[in-house]
Amino acid sequence: MIPAFFGLSGLALTDAERSFFRSADPAGFILFRRNCGDRTQMKALTDELRSLIGRDDVPILIDQEGGRVQRMAPPEWPKLPAGEAFARLWDKAPVSAMEAARVNAKAIAVMLREVGVNVDCLPLLDVRRPDADAVIGDRALGTEPKQVASLGRLVIDGLREGGVVAVVKHMPGHGRTHLDTHKALPIIEATDDELAEDIQPFRQLNDAPMGMTAHLVYAAWDAERPASQSPIVVQEIIRGRIGFDGLLMSDDLGMHALSGDFGARAAGALAAGTDIALHCSGEMAEMEAVAGALGPIPEVSYDRLQRAMATIATQASDESFEELAAKRDSLLALA
Repeated sequence: MIPAFFGLSGLALTDAERSFFRSADPAGFILFRRNCGDRTQMKALTDELRSLIGRDDVPILIDQEGGRVQRMAPPEWPKLPAGEAFARLWDKAPVSAMEAARVNAKAIAVMLREVGVNVDCLPLLDVRRPDADAVIGDRALGTEPKQVASLGRLVIDGLREGGVVAVVKHMPGHGRTHLDTHKALPIIEATDDELAEDIQPFRQLNDAPMGMTAHLVYAAWDAERPASQSPIVVQEIIRGRIGFDGLLMSDDLGMHALSGDFGARAAGALAAGTDIALHCSGEMAEMEAVAGALGPIPEVSYDRLQRAMATIATQASDESFEELAAKRDSLLALA
């Protein structure tokens, strides 16, 4: 097994993908909208991935946040609220907002488990800043660290109750960015004291099963390298000051915030102390370069992977998506 999560090119595996995945044996996979046609198609795709790899618990990830980021989208699947909806409710009724976040996350988990997806890249623990780029914006759970952590905790709980592993992102905090990391590399000039606010939600939820790094340069900590490739940020801040010991993956290696060939990008992330290199595009040449740069998954990373996947509830939820969504909507109506 190699320490990589790979994307797929389309609605079904190609012969080239079957051959490559069988040979490379990646730790897991990630799905995007191009892979999400309908329920029958998605279930067949995830079943084949499990059969191909030979692991029933192989992580199959998706970004199913709600709002702007929803890979399983209408008209096949219902539209989900963005994080901002729960932040608005918090302003009027914090306890109701927390319950709404939990039942919404559980509803998402029921939706994902139906099609064989077992990991959701949610919740965002990024603290929203009014003068920052809109790449985070209404995806965030609020502007105050304790609020973000409180709502984030219930998102993790709801996903777990529905049988899905949560991924907290984007460590150590993406809320201050003035650029979209899909397009360029931002440099965060905040001081160490200011950044203490950004890491607070991650510190409060440092027992999360999985986490994702950010492709941002934090000048106060490492002015030369983005967090995802910085041993200082990964080991001293994420593992040390935050105290996170779950499975840590990079953000997508294909983002333009990173430079160099894909093998170097992947190797840089692993050398910094990240457990998993995340590559999302499904482009075969890029995946081959990533695989060629990686050795077998280290034992410590394999143990973190096993621990993360063991956190999900094995018993199917006794509530339907419709029941959970109705509870969520009745609570959000209070705002």
